[in-house]
Amino acid sequence: MKLPGALESLFVELGRFVELTVRIFAWTPRRPYNVRELLRQMVKVGFDSIPVVFLTTLFTGGVMALQTFTVLRRINAESFVGSGVALSMVRELAAVLSGLIVAGRAGSAMAAELGTMRVTEQIDALEVMATDPVHYLVVPRVWAGTFMLPLLVVMGNGVGILGGYMVAVLLMGANPVTYVDRSFQFMDLNDLFSGLIKAAVFGFLLAAIGCLKGFHTAGGAEGVGRSTTSAVVVASIVILITDFFLTRLLF
Repeated sequence: MKLPGALESLFVELGRFVELTVRIFAWTPRRPYNVRELLRQMVKVGFDSIPVVFLTTLFTGGVMALQTFTVLRRINAESFVGSGVALSMVRELAAVLSGLIVAGRAGSAMAAELGTMRVTEQIDALEVMATDPVHYLVVPRVWAGTFMLPLLVVMGNGVGILGGYMVAVLLMGANPVTYVDRSFQFMDLNDLFSGLIKAAVFGFLLAAIGCLKGFHTAGGAEGVGRSTTSAVVVASIVILITDFFLTRLLF
């Protein structure tokens, strides 16, 4: 019995992803190590994404403080605004938002770069020269995403909590000492580590999906555009789905 077209495409993409993941782990410990390319990708994925991550987490923390303050004020529990903002950012929001942003920024760039290399036959040229393209192109990009996203999330946590502090204290008139005290009163290392684990998984997924879409690009310039769009959409959906299961597993 022939599978429906959409279901067949899903299984094909899933098989390609599993194959690429296996090849990534198989090639990672093998020499030569392309350290220069790894560092270059870490700059592109991490350092270049700092401004947009900071802006997003800053205003997300501010919105969280604004919303929770107006709700908790009805029950005279404004002092717990800091706890709500800090825990939400550390456990969930910073990792998910950073993952979605980096998927749109760096994941799409990976798909476009590899897609262009595929349609211009540069990847085929690497194979002719007995250079494995996964080892040379994909491995540095995937590990750069895996290493850098947790660092972005750590910084995003601090900026998000700062945004909540600015709104709650400066705009809504909350007690600054109480806000800071409550922000860390109910937080433990498990909350921090769970967010970093999520970030590392999201970084791996968005980079691998971006590389996968670019690696299998076909159809010239139009195909590169399709691969870039598909990389962002698929990575975003996978991040949100994975977040649910990681949250269920970690908590």
